[in-house]
Amino acid sequence: MYDGIDYVPAHRAVLLGHHFSSIAGAGPIVGPIIAAIAFGWLPALLWVLIGCIFIGAVHDFSSLVASIRHHARSIADIAKEYLSPKAQKLFLLFVWLALIYIVVVFVDLTSVTFVQDGGVATSSLFYILLAVLFGLSLYRFKLNLAAASAVFVPLVFVVIFAGQLLPLDISSVIVVPLEEGKLWSLILLVYCAVASILPVWLLLQPRDYLSSFLLYACVFFGIIGILFGDAQIHYPYFVRFNAPALGLMFPVLFITVACGAISGFHSLVASGTSSKQLNKESDALVIGYGAMLLEGIVAVIAIAAVAFLTTQSEMLKQQPLMIFASAMGKFFSTFHLDPQQGVHFGLLALSAFILTTLDTATRIGRYVFQEFFSLKGASGRIVGTLATIIIPCIMIFMNFKDPQGNNIPAWKIIWPLFGSTNQLLGALALLVIYVWLRKKYTGSLFILFPMLFMLVVTLSSLFMLILKYALSLIGIIAILLFCLALFLIYETASIVFKWNGDVKKN
Repeated sequence: MYDGIDYVPAHRAVLLGHHFSSIAGAGPIVGPIIAAIAFGWLPALLWVLIGCIFIGAVHDFSSLVASIRHHARSIADIAKEYLSPKAQKLFLLFVWLALIYIVVVFVDLTSVTFVQDGGVATSSLFYILLAVLFGLSLYRFKLNLAAASAVFVPLVFVVIFAGQLLPLDISSVIVVPLEEGKLWSLILLVYCAVASILPVWLLLQPRDYLSSFLLYACVFFGIIGILFGDAQIHYPYFVRFNAPALGLMFPVLFITVACGAISGFHSLVASGTSSKQLNKESDALVIGYGAMLLEGIVAVIAIAAVAFLTTQSEMLKQQPLMIFASAMGKFFSTFHLDPQQGVHFGLLALSAFILTTLDTATRIGRYVFQEFFSLKGASGRIVGTLATIIIPCIMIFMNFKDPQGNNIPAWKIIWPLFGSTNQLLGALALLVIYVWLRKKYTGSLFILFPMLFMLVVTLSSLFMLILKYALSLIGIIAILLFCLALFLIYETASIVFKWNGDVKKN
């Protein structure tokens, strides 16, 4: 199925880098930090450990295997075969809207980071250039992976320090009547559009492979810093069952901590881009299950960043990305390195991960739009990409307010709905996989129990959002998602009961 654009087989190490970078993003950092501050670090830690091993990694690996057993089709497209064409259309629409949430949230988080640290913006631009050169080296100049990695991986770490020497103030380079944050958001969306259309080997695949080394370094510094650094646990292991800003621990904890425990977005990456680059089926285990375990470790490090703070720390008022970056600075000091360079490294690593999530989400959104309207060729790629980024383009120019009338970031108002949507997507992906396993194979209980748990969690969360937001925009979206979930559950139950009836007759 090789086509040189989307279907391009990759070495296992390269594809692990793409998959890990794409699923990681800011999710395993933002959610666990918010939950640890609200409920205490122990509930967040337990959910990450149990969820990652028994639910999240199972979900990711099964999504990848299900996709490659169906010619690298998406989970939504597989639903058409085992549920109904109507279910597939609704699933595709739901997935597309979920991807738009992801783009809006992560564009907002990245633009804030670029405004706060111009050096991170510079390093990110250098890093994209390195990725293009790395892709050309592999696929045009036929340099082997080991030799290319020996040259380009060290350069990725060089640009971290180069960025600090040349911090970028975008408002002084591009003079337009826009706030700096909104300008960066617009530039990021243009980048997403270009990355969505370019061949996967030129930017997406090599960029994600290189960024994975930043993430591996974060994991290394984090683990060594936690185990051998001089930081002590100060934050309470348990705070409260009912957090004023979030709600009750059940179901809010399981929605807030999405990535790191289970994330429906991972099924989109597994069945959207990773399955189209899988070199052989046996690689699916380390890529699908292994990458999720690595993400769980990132979430544990994020929780530790909160555990090391005191309840009076001013850092608790900062954005989650800054809390994580500050902890990375402490971990750097374990190696007698400059803590400020550690903070910068943490921010750059985070922005690199978010960029991988952004353009992967845009590309998958393009796939979904093309599937929905059966669009083919270059024109289909362009139309699908533009349709996916037009709503985020509108939303970055909107001002969001909290109940008190204060301006708040877009990611903060969308996060509760994003978490519920993301986790519901995971539950529905498990539902499709369960039906496929029941139809084709014998063992399916390892999918059934995680699916039932996540359905209960997400439906409870959506019901609470409906009660809280009533007929506002968020409330109406929650109602639609709730009804969609009930419809797909009904479809699945009807099909399974029909199969059971046919078996009894025979």
